[in-house]
Amino acid sequence: MSEFEQYRGLFVAESRENHENVVKNLLILENGRDEDAINELFRSAHTLKGASASMGFADMERLCHAMEDVFQIVRNGTDLTKSLSDLLLSCTDMVEEMLDDIEGGGDGSGKNPDPLIAELHKISSGGSPASGEKKSAGSGKAAKAVPAQKDTAPEIPDDGSGLPRYRIRIKVADSCMMKDVRAMIVISQLDGLGKILSVTPSREEIDEGKFEGTADLVMESDHPLEELRTAASGSEIEQVEIAPFESAAPDGSQKDQKAIPAQKAPDDRKAQQDKNREIKNLRVDIGQLDRMMNLVEDLVINRGRLKQIADRHHIKEMDEAINMVARSVADLQNLMMGIRMIPLNHIFNRLPRVVRDTAQYDGKEVDFVMEGGETELDRSVMDGLNDPLLHLIRNAVNHGIEAPDVRENLGKLRKGQVRLSAHRDRDNVIIELIDDGAGINIGKVKNKAVEKGLITREAADALSDDQAVDLLFQPGFSTADTITDISGRGVGLDVVKRAIESMKGSIRVESTQGTGSRFELLLPPTMAIVDVMIVKINGRRCAIPITNIVEVANLKRDTIHRVGKTETILMRDEVLQIYWLDEMFGNAGTADILIVVQYQKRKCGLPVDVVEGQQEVVVKPLSSLIGSSRGINGVTILGDGDVVPVLDVNTMM
Repeated sequence: MSEFEQYRGLFVAESRENHENVVKNLLILENGRDEDAINELFRSAHTLKGASASMGFADMERLCHAMEDVFQIVRNGTDLTKSLSDLLLSCTDMVEEMLDDIEGGGDGSGKNPDPLIAELHKISSGGSPASGEKKSAGSGKAAKAVPAQKDTAPEIPDDGSGLPRYRIRIKVADSCMMKDVRAMIVISQLDGLGKILSVTPSREEIDEGKFEGTADLVMESDHPLEELRTAASGSEIEQVEIAPFESAAPDGSQKDQKAIPAQKAPDDRKAQQDKNREIKNLRVDIGQLDRMMNLVEDLVINRGRLKQIADRHHIKEMDEAINMVARSVADLQNLMMGIRMIPLNHIFNRLPRVVRDTAQYDGKEVDFVMEGGETELDRSVMDGLNDPLLHLIRNAVNHGIEAPDVRENLGKLRKGQVRLSAHRDRDNVIIELIDDGAGINIGKVKNKAVEKGLITREAADALSDDQAVDLLFQPGFSTADTITDISGRGVGLDVVKRAIESMKGSIRVESTQGTGSRFELLLPPTMAIVDVMIVKINGRRCAIPITNIVEVANLKRDTIHRVGKTETILMRDEVLQIYWLDEMFGNAGTADILIVVQYQKRKCGLPVDVVEGQQEVVVKPLSSLIGSSRGINGVTILGDGDVVPVLDVNTMM
């Protein structure tokens, strides 16, 4: 499915909601002026216009734009008369028909909104709505068959020429410096294709400069309509609207009245309004989704319990039934996880403004590029991601990108680039933030760390570049020389690291001084249900997330060596530190299996006694009564009722 089709359903659902809001508030205003209803009308019409424009539905956008212009004059004090209300309700009927067409796969262009738009433009230009034909919300579809000009046509005598007559509206662009001259040129071009019967404002007024940008003409011509449109168009002409025109008969009635469909009876109109429409989109409170997720988690736990019972008793019928239940629970779980998944665009779309404001504050020029916004994360992960990304974006612009003159002197483009991208990598989501700025000045980082008393000068000199970069994540650390509204307060990367780790993710930094920096966030797509390996240490069970496990190997005691106060083992040409989890599980002196786990670029080994196997479990956070424990992610309940801690490799290492 294309990205356009993916958003079509969302557009229709939201537009129907705004459409219903317009109708509701129009009916409120029929009973008297209500400022709240007027504001709601304007907001809903504006949203409809913007959404249809962004989706490329041009006819719907033009109609909503014209409605918005009328709502603006209502907001400015014009009363909503019965005839004006009828016209606007007819417009909402047209919007509804367009939405039906769009929902069916079209683009709404099969409907002709031009007569209604012309009528709306007349009102927004200071005219009054037609009153000769009684319209209503239910009769709008019939009324739209009659060009709006028939109700409001000026009394131009019929000269007997028999030539077609047209009403033409020309709008000159606001950016045009000489609107009156441009309008007179268009009128002159049209004059050569027929006879202009009337011009509003008059030629004299336009010639005297009394022209606000919009002119209405009535002309007769035997030239094709498209030829007239071409003559009326041109540079600095923003909009041209052409519709058939019928002049008034001598008795004041309109010609061709037989073309006006008869009004439907009220019952028929109601039947038309109450046509059945399948509801394809629902808005659900996020609290309900959370409760549903909790129920799914309980089903996952009990699925494991039933499977253990079936394995123990070997009852064939029970095995078959449990397998069917297990498949249904798995499908329900996948469906529920899909419902909770949200595209990263919900966060990404807010960031260009942050880049723009930060760059403007610092006097820098930045080209901000976003990729992979369609990548999805669970809502629980998404909720905690907004602040970390905000910090990193500001950091990239404020600390990373140099001033334009500095970049130019260094042989770089004056405009720096910040690239934010996201993609899936196996079971994880990776978010990268890359800039082509100054990079991290390792020497400055070390000096600041010594200055703030975080480490001694000797320790700083002994740090590798990677270890020095890790100092950036210390609380209160900042390389800014002065405190501004954006930086220098020491609140930034330490907050980012804590937030990412609380989401069971990790952050990695790569930087080359003078070239730029790269921040990589590794995040689980969800924190609720994870794959773990169940192991035993000193007779006690614990769970290790599969995403952290590199390999499982035999542990030979004669291969263990002591380096300083720690024990290490050489494995595949790598020296791995061994973590004996004695404080958690007691002395595991008989362990003969080594679980190799990894956090960022670091690996270590965890000795265990038994590996029971892989299992999908629900991770529950530790109770507020127990508090947090470093190295423990949460707990899970296995099928036999055993409560097992889930190791948090990130904080443990």
